Amino acid sequence: MRGESREDPSDRAISDLARRQHGIVGRAQLRALGLLDDAIDWRVRKRRLHRVHQAVYAVGHLSMTRNGHFMAAVLAYGDGAALSHFSAAVLWGLLSGDGKIHVTAPTGRKRPGLVVHRAGLEAADVTSRAGIAGTKPARTLIDLADVAPRRTLERALDEAEFLRLDCTGLAPRHGRRGAGTLSSVLAVHAAGSTRTRSELEERFLALCDNHNLPRPEVNVYVEGYARAMRRDPIRDAELMIAGWRVWRVTYERLLREPEAVAEQLVGLGVTPAPPPAAPAARRRS
Repeated sequence: MRGESREDPSDRAISDLARRQHGIVGRAQLRALGLLDDAIDWRVRKRRLHRVHQAVYAVGHLSMTRNGHFMAAVLAYGDGAALSHFSAAVLWGLLSGDGKIHVTAPTGRKRPGLVVHRAGLEAADVTSRAGIAGTKPARTLIDLADVAPRRTLERALDEAEFLRLDCTGLAPRHGRRGAGTLSSVLAVHAAGSTRTRSELEERFLALCDNHNLPRPEVNVYVEGYARAMRRDPIRDAELMIAGWRVWRVTYERLLREPEAVAEQLVGLGVTPAPPPAAPAARRRS
């Protein structure tokens, strides 16, 4: 019929590609679809494409999801790039939080909001999750050991165990900055043993570490009870009848009175770990 506009086949192809990539496309991909640079630039001027990084665009609008930002970061560094470090840990569900996006790529310059780790990746270390190229769980944990605090690494390892992720190949790699930390964590930390569900639990573990007190078991069943806040009075009574001592501490006290809380724990019978033995003095010959 007259007056009806026909859809440009190129627009349909762009839409299909964007649908598979969380609303994100790269200029190289658009060229592969047959678009010339003039046609791409015209769509940018008409705000059909919105620049996210150089040669990377959001299609239609800039309301991007977290995975959209991840996809854009990987496309910004081209072939051989993969989401890594903290960002790969978030993609796998090992950690939460926002911040700069980490990408490992063989080459590439710094870009705003992105952290690039210049390295080549073995094919065995990379996979696709939610359509985004990223490091596998084992490589993600190895990378985290280079840049994250020890406790963050333990938390990620706990979550990997809980999610039953395949961590085949998880081992320190010679020459890596975090090899010593990873070796130590794998030697003494039982994966899943300190998986916390709240900031209060995490702060309590930190208090134990800071005052040389043994860490408690976390989120385990005791006399048939797990976490059930609305039944706390009943649970406490039944645990005390069964011979357990119930002691509660609030987030506010952990935050404001850590020394007093630690002293109370010792008063309740929690025994601090002995200090490390001093090295023996050498005799002069």
